[in-house]
Order: sequence, then C-alpha cells, then structure tokens
Amino acid sequence: MCVDLPSRRGGRRVLEGVSFDVDEAEFVCVVGRSGSGKTTLLRVLGGLLDATPDSLVECWGRPVDGPPAGVALVFQDYAASLLPWRTVAKNVALGLEGRLTKPQIAQRVAQALSTVELGDRADDHPWQLSGGMQQRVQLARALAMDGSVLLMDEPFGSLDAMTRAALQRQIQQVHQQTRATVVFVTHDIDEAVLLSDRILVLAGSPASIVQQVTVDLPRPREDLETKALAGFHRLRREVYDAVAADA
Repeated sequence: MCVDLPSRRGGRRVLEGVSFDVDEAEFVCVVGRSGSGKTTLLRVLGGLLDATPDSLVECWGRPVDGPPAGVALVFQDYAASLLPWRTVAKNVALGLEGRLTKPQIAQRVAQALSTVELGDRADDHPWQLSGGMQQRVQLARALAMDGSVLLMDEPFGSLDAMTRAALQRQIQQVHQQTRATVVFVTHDIDEAVLLSDRILVLAGSPASIVQQVTVDLPRPREDLETKALAGFHRLRREVYDAVAADA
C-alpha cells in the first residue's frame, strides 16, 4: 500500500510499501513517532482516504473503496464526535436511524450501553458526563453499528492516567465479549504492549512497517500486574528500540 497526500509542492508520499494482514478477532496496535502516518493508515483502512490506484486494500476479501460495512471508527476527540443536544442514547443511535425500526434501534442501543457500563446514563446528555464516559459513549456507538472491525485512533490519548487505565481494562473486556477485530493506533508503547496481540511499528519517510512484534503475555491483563512482568519489559524495550531507531 502507498498513500500520497497533497502538499504545497504537489503530492507527498506518506506511506510506501505498507503490507500486513489482520486476523479475525485479533487486536493489533500501530505505533510510531508523531507524524509517521499512523492516522493516515487508519483512515485508509476505514475508507476515508484513498491509497494510490496500484495499492490493494481489502476488508474481508473485498476492495475498500469507501467506508466498509461492519467497520466502525473511534476517534480521540470524543467531545467533537458527540452531539451535545442529543441524549446519550440518541448519540449511540445516530448511525442506525433510517436503517432499522425503532424497536430494533432501542435494542441495539441498550445492548451497546450495557456493554460499556452506561446503561443507567442513557437519558443524560454528553455534557453531563466525564471525559472517560463520553469516550465510552463513542465506543458504544461503534458497537451499536454491529461492527466486526473497530478502528481506534488514539482514543485514550487525551484522558488522565486513572481514566485511561479504566478504559484500557474496558476495551479488553469488550474485545473478549464481542470478538471484534481491532486496529488501535497509539503513541504509547506501554499501552500497545498491554492491549495488543501484535504490534506494528511504523517508521521512515515515507513510512513503512519496519517491525512486527507478537505480544505473548497472558490474558486478562491488568495495568500494574502486567507491567510488573519481565516479559512486559522485554517487549516494551523491543518496541521502543524499533521506534527510537526512526531518528
């Protein structure tokens, strides 16, 4: 896969020779320095940005030429992603309106909110929730779309440490419950090792995948306990060295 973006001097190649597969129900993290093209890669996978015409990008064996069915995106800026005049339930239902009946929508919304432990906040508005809860609403909206693939762009990057740890636990629980395929972009190496089955290191200019690291730590993983393991520190150092080499 290659991706060119417009610039003042014409097209600028951001990604070149990027090639990887993601297995069903796999949790894959993408790490790299700021500006390495992580978000660009995620937008291509989500059909929001085109790769070059000679690139092959497929989801379930079908070419990606627009947002694929069954693929949901979760962004870092949860505040901008939620409509403040709509209740939590109506924000979660947003992508379902006009596609399903009202009873079907109500069932999907209730199930999604229950999964992210917000069933009792359905009638609240986003401004009545904490940042972590707002991010969980965005996750619930993705789950309500019945997506089998979740593309997540640094979704916990702007949250405080305690809230971030709580949501890291929750996304692992959601992954185990739904068996969704997850591609998760992060600049936080500790987060990548904690969450993923495999880590892709993006580096270079234009960027490509320079290393793939399999994370063989036992699950379930807890923030403090897992980070105390010798295997965690070994993997963290391996990923860190690969990212640091992109100087």
